[in-house]
Amino acid sequence: MRTLLSLIAVMIAQPLLAADPKPADLPPPPPLPAATADEATVQPEVTIIQKEDATYSEYRLRGKLYMIRVQPKVGPEYYLHDDDGTGQMVRRDGQGVLRPPMWVIKRF
Repeated sequence: MRTLLSLIAVMIAQPLLAADPKPADLPPPPPLPAATADEATVQPEVTIIQKEDATYSEYRLRGKLYMIRVQPKVGPEYYLHDDDGTGQMVRRDGQGVLRPPMWVIKRF
């Protein structure tokens, strides 16, 4: 019985496997829109401020402050980043935005 079912399955599948599917003639994709002169030349403005305890690099895009890099004289550098555009800076020590899920397993 198994042999018969296997033989029927092979007979049905053989024409499907032997068929040479031809890809449809698709038109080429449309060209990408050209960047405007303003978008092509926008670069962040970096202002470096040196103080006796640290060096501050302020990054602005279109006049808006979005990140501050702080290099203290002693210790590793860190970043203050405006995540949502409200002007509230959040400290990041080089880690990504990944926040692991945390659940309460047991309370004492």
